[in-house]
Amino acid sequence: MTGTPGPAATALVTCGGTSRRLGGRDKTREPLGASTVLDHLLAALPDGWPVLCVGEERPTCRPVRWAREESPGGGPVAALAAGLPQVATSTCVVVAGDMPFAGPAAADLAAALEDSPEDDAVVGTDGTGRAQPLLAAYRTGALLTALPEDPAGARLMAVLDRLRTTTLELPAPRTLDVDTPEALARARHIVGA
Repeated sequence: MTGTPGPAATALVTCGGTSRRLGGRDKTREPLGASTVLDHLLAALPDGWPVLCVGEERPTCRPVRWAREESPGGGPVAALAAGLPQVATSTCVVVAGDMPFAGPAAADLAAALEDSPEDDAVVGTDGTGRAQPLLAAYRTGALLTALPEDPAGARLMAVLDRLRTTTLELPAPRTLDVDTPEALARARHIVGA
């Protein structure tokens, strides 16, 4: 685990989805090196941060709290709606559980939000400039307010449209999400597995 906590924040990790492109398997449970995709991410999140995972409860490499979306598999907005009421910090860094190398970006995103008091969120972008709303720091209250009344199946980008946001470009492989066999092979190559 990293020793740099950065600003006080909670990491909210979405890990309830499956991937049709990965054969319908839970991406976060895929083996990666000596652990799993999810544990690789959890081990790299800042030490002092509370971590809340939204998905099916399972053993993890560090202590986490669990929440479950109202309709399992209801999508990322439903996951946020399930997890955010349990977040006690004013900043929440949302990370997709299938992003095994995103841990070091969490503190960078939280620090960028702290330095942007007029913004509700700092959204990570990859090298192509594509926004990654599941790799972003949010003001917890603003994100809660932006959620729709019925979150199941709602579009995450529509939630983002209700917030004042800025972006932070993140280096590869921090934005790599393991949702295809090719991406999983790339992640395994990176860890030497």
